[in-house]
Amino acid sequence: AKVPLLKRVLDISCLLLALPTLLPLFAGIALLIKAVSPGPVFFMQERVGFMGRRFRIFKFRTMKVNAETQTHQNHLKDLINSEKPMIKLDSHGDPRVIKFGGILRSSGLDELPQLINVFRGEMSLVGPRPCTKNEYEQFQPWHKQRFRALPGLTGLWQVSGKNKTTFSEMINLDI
Repeated sequence: AKVPLLKRVLDISCLLLALPTLLPLFAGIALLIKAVSPGPVFFMQERVGFMGRRFRIFKFRTMKVNAETQTHQNHLKDLINSEKPMIKLDSHGDPRVIKFGGILRSSGLDELPQLINVFRGEMSLVGPRPCTKNEYEQFQPWHKQRFRALPGLTGLWQVSGKNKTTFSEMINLDI
């Protein structure tokens, strides 16, 4: 399976049009992160994308360096195996988050570096959110239909009340 050429052309065109506005925003956020927290500006993590291919996702770092991750993995496992709404773990405050990190996360500005992934062809502007390897390993076979599309910065799930939907509802919206 291959990504449609028109979708790729649209992604790159939109990206190039937005670049003059986004570059100063990128620089400002990078300076903010450097000012409030030691460590790298970017957080990189392996994700599962189109047709199950692995790639490194880029995000602005909003957590302390070497933050504990087991709590988040357990939270996701619970959401996958229940009918609870997909409420983010940090929605009630998270001590791992750096100063101003909560604002970056809630506004989605932490996701802007994923435009690098869009440029590289690993993601699209619109599509299902890419998941982690741990999440992927818990998916049932029918869940994996969502990997027939290039993952995106945003998609139907995100604009359909993402924190109010269950994992199964999210998968159905992605498919």
